[in-house]
Amino acid sequence: MLYTALIFGLLSSFHCIGMCGPIAMMLPVDRNNPAKKVTQIITYHLGRIAAYAGIGFIFGLLGKGFFMAGMQQKLSVIIGILMIAAIVIPERTFANYNFSKPIFRGISKLKQVLGNQFKKKSYQSLFTIGLLNGFLPCGMVYVALFGAIAMQSSGLGVLYMILFGLGTVPLMSSVVYINSFLNLATRNKIQKAIPYVVVVIGLLFILRGLGLGIPYVSPSTMSLFVQANPDCH
Repeated sequence: MLYTALIFGLLSSFHCIGMCGPIAMMLPVDRNNPAKKVTQIITYHLGRIAAYAGIGFIFGLLGKGFFMAGMQQKLSVIIGILMIAAIVIPERTFANYNFSKPIFRGISKLKQVLGNQFKKKSYQSLFTIGLLNGFLPCGMVYVALFGAIAMQSSGLGVLYMILFGLGTVPLMSSVVYINSFLNLATRNKIQKAIPYVVVVIGLLFILRGLGLGIPYVSPSTMSLFVQANPDCH
């Protein structure tokens, strides 16, 4: 299921252009030195991917707890349902609950710190911008984290989020060079396709958990850290 992270990252990067594109366009990179500009952009992406990896570790660790408890197949089904629900349920539904207010205050502080980094032009500031960018709220990242939980280990959770981050790199890098390389109509069509991709990935996780005996998609038994028939000799 790791391949779904890369595919989802590639497609969700069209969403990222709208959400994080302005940050990428405003990066304090050297416009007169192409070679240095490339290394600076890479540094920014390393910061973003580091943030994704850190979150992936936490959620992968959570998934490992379910795995060790023998709940991995049920968890895979639940994750698939949550992925689909995240697309079906309108975002404004969550805005009606008060628990979001402390989160918004934290986000405001994060954006303030992020804004201060744009005044600097060091590699450290570019990495920090990427790192803070990675922690900004993003529906696509949340969906990817569902996948990290289902990976059943902290290591695979990290790898899942790294692959997701790598999938977003090509398009997000292009934004720095070309502000409008796709016309609005094309971008809108791709944006509309993203929810369908999320639903397909959600269905794959559900099939994986059902154990229907389909090779690679829905194996009849899922590998365990402990033996199904332990050898007591």
